[in-house]
This record gives sequence, structure tokens and C-alpha cells, in this order.
Amino acid sequence: MIRMAVGAVIQKGDELLLVHKVKGAQGRIKGTWDFPKGGMEAQDKSMEAALLRELEEETGSTRYTITKQIGETIVFDFDAVTQERLGYKGQETTMFLVQYTGDGTDLEPHDDEIDDIRWVSIDCVAPLLFPEARLFFEKYVLERGIG
Repeated sequence: MIRMAVGAVIQKGDELLLVHKVKGAQGRIKGTWDFPKGGMEAQDKSMEAALLRELEEETGSTRYTITKQIGETIVFDFDAVTQERLGYKGQETTMFLVQYTGDGTDLEPHDDEIDDIRWVSIDCVAPLLFPEARLFFEKYVLERGIG
């Protein structure tokens, strides 16, 4: 079974908001930069509601406007430990384009999975991402343009 998730490409000018994840379902991890994203929960009324919940959990902010669903997903398999812990073989993340409307003072990690939040120039994002997110970013964000 595949875990359904939502995620955001958050844009402000020519920068994208990334979160530094240091904990996953398998426990502490070395740390990797990623788009804010997370699993859908039973109480979520829609993908958009789940996304806004995840954004607040990971960044502390509610200052987001969902612009559009990107239409492509990030798909990956979990390692064996994570599969056992979550009960899912992998994850499929539906991605959305989101605009940040805050002034930056409300951005701070509110989840023990995240230890940093940073605006990164769009030209510098790809090498920071894990392979599946990098492929998505290069193919569906850089090649097709965002917005």
C-alpha cells in the first residue's frame, strides 16, 4: 500500500522555501533539504487542507496561498524499517505551487522533524534535494517553469 502525501513548492520572488529534515519515520537522519510535505491524515477534508496543516506544522506559518496543483507527483519507496513502522511500501506526494504571503518573522520549525527553514535561490535548489525530489524539481519546475 502507498501512503498518500502532499507537498509544496513555495515561491517568493526568485527563491523557494526549503525545510531541513532531520527526522523521518525511521528515526534520526543525517539531514536533507526538502520541500515541505507530509502524509495525508484521516481528518483532512481535502488535499489542500492537508497541505495547509503540513505547512503550519513544518514552518510555523499560516501565511500561504495555494496557487495550483502541479499535476505531477514525487514517488518513492520507503526503506524496510520505515515500511514496517508505517505499514506502507512507499509514498506518493501530490505537489502544489504555493505563494508565501508573510514577512518572514513567522517562519520557524514547529515539528521535531525539521531543524531549519531557508529561502534558497531557484538556481541553487536542485543539488540540495534528495534524488526523487531533485528529479521532480528539474523536470516539472525548472523545465516547465513555475507560476
